[in-house]
Amino acid sequence: MAKSKVLVVGGTGYIGKRIVKASLAQGHITYVLQRREMGLDIDKIQMLLSFKKQGARLIQGSFSDHQSLVDAVKQVDVVICTMSGVHFRSHNILLQLKLVDAIKEAGNIKRFIPSEFGTDPSRMGHALEPGRVTFDEKMRVRRAIEDAKIPFTYVTANCFAGYFAGNLSQMETLLPPRDKVTIYGDGNVKVVYMDEDDVALYTIKTIDDPRTLNKTLNIRPPENILSQRELVEKWEKLIGKELQKISCSQEDFLASMKGLDFASQVGVGHFYHFFYEGCLTNFEIGEEGDEASELYPDVKYTRMDEYLKMYL
Repeated sequence: MAKSKVLVVGGTGYIGKRIVKASLAQGHITYVLQRREMGLDIDKIQMLLSFKKQGARLIQGSFSDHQSLVDAVKQVDVVICTMSGVHFRSHNILLQLKLVDAIKEAGNIKRFIPSEFGTDPSRMGHALEPGRVTFDEKMRVRRAIEDAKIPFTYVTANCFAGYFAGNLSQMETLLPPRDKVTIYGDGNVKVVYMDEDDVALYTIKTIDDPRTLNKTLNIRPPENILSQRELVEKWEKLIGKELQKISCSQEDFLASMKGLDFASQVGVGHFYHFFYEGCLTNFEIGEEGDEASELYPDVKYTRMDEYLKMYL
């Protein structure tokens, strides 16, 4: 069976560039949307040109030009959107509604993967304000996809290691502490840490797989289900030193939200759900979903002790 042709929207972004690389590596004819709005953003332009050197094809389009999106979509079989949904960078989740309209009109797409790649929003109806906006907006996009009867796969990838593992899940740094570390509660709540390149590979694996059609792919491989304390212990073993551990109670953590800017409040809310509530692991994957490492045992996913070695 011929491999699907793929269009990546948001291909110059944090996860998008990895999706482009994985798609090319897996032998898919890969298109990347070159948005007219890039203007003078030289880094993005040069990244697009580097994709082109690797074999990707660039398609011009704009979210302010519906027909350009329709024309782009008509050239492929699968659309993967990776537009940012984090408030401290850029938050564009609802722009996808325009992409949904274009896919609906084009009528040829056999799989759409919207920009999720984090927590399953269908399980977050109880989420704290203001952070729940992320989940509410993702659910709006899901409803639009399903109302339009567009074939889909939703990918929930849990905690990106670059943001949550390399820093031992500290909020104000991306590097691992070497002296003391804040522990959320007792530090024993299980979360899931994923290397972003593995997320991209698992995502590409789904697009021609009938088992993942109209289902959720949960990227939750067993050896990467760890508590914060277990992650810290891996780092301590690597550096040969025990860190001073400062426990932060649930009450103190939530109180820290007061006076913060909007993006920081969103972040605190999400950390609360991950590290105090355990929202990433406190459920069984039902019939509406599959676990990635079970579907694709050939993928040698990165374990976190190996991942942390980069920071030595």
